[in-house]
Amino acid sequence: MDEMNELQLTCFEIISYVGTAKSCYVNAISKAREGDFEGAQALIAEGDTAYAGGHDVHLKLLQADAAGERDAEAPLILLHAEDQMASTETVKIMALEFIALYKRLDGVEA
Repeated sequence: MDEMNELQLTCFEIISYVGTAKSCYVNAISKAREGDFEGAQALIAEGDTAYAGGHDVHLKLLQADAAGERDAEAPLILLHAEDQMASTETVKIMALEFIALYKRLDGVEA
């Protein structure tokens, strides 16, 4: 039971990091729409830092699996955390595309 609680906390840590990153990326789109491209870039950088935190936590789980240090069972919360990571990557790609588009529309080529 302790291992499951530790795994759940680790998953929530991943979800927290990547949720923060996703919010930063979405807010970057809003900044770009307003013409604040420096603010948009700052939010992208902030999101990248948060995402890296989630990635690091996830990597530790993968390393523990590879070393046989934890049960290989994948509970729903772990699947959710990994889904959030994947969707956050997609949101970042879309945010960068929107920022480039808004720059083009404002005549501030990327």
